[in-house]
Amino acid sequence: MAIEKPGLQDLLEHGLQDIYYAEGRILKALEKMIDAAQDDELREALEQHRDETGGHIGKLEEIFEELGSTAKGTKCEAMDGILKEGETLLKDFGDSPAGDAAIIFSAQAVEHYEIARYGSMRAWAELLGENQVVRLIEEILDEEEAADEKLSMIAEDRANPAAAGDGEDEADENEDDEEE
Repeated sequence: MAIEKPGLQDLLEHGLQDIYYAEGRILKALEKMIDAAQDDELREALEQHRDETGGHIGKLEEIFEELGSTAKGTKCEAMDGILKEGETLLKDFGDSPAGDAAIIFSAQAVEHYEIARYGSMRAWAELLGENQVVRLIEEILDEEEAADEKLSMIAEDRANPAAAGDGEDEADENEDDEEE
């Protein structure tokens, strides 16, 4: 049934249904990324974000309740596409030196999508005077931004240099130093 004259409240609810579906799919995808991650720090970051993602689902359920709606997801073609691309990258690069860089590349695509969506929904909730919804969305958004920053740090410090072969050269140099 189509809404006759949809407004911002309807758009907010649609966005929440979209991200609720997406968070559920992300939770499953994170398990695959955790299993494939070679770097311990990356694995720990993904595990932490998996736990946070479970909390995001709970907060979204609180938001639906606050709005007097039932928590339900709407298929999110965008997230399905991002996750499908991530699966392909994991298949293509998972067992290579670039595997962790590919995982971060995929995970950051997810994070950036979420940051964009939550940012828009926060602005809409503010405009609609939904202060409790704003607070819950900001909590989620803070965790999404922190996860993205942590992934960037791991990529720059460890995964990207390892994929480029820099990590091997450094290890070889350390062995040479020890032999002298």
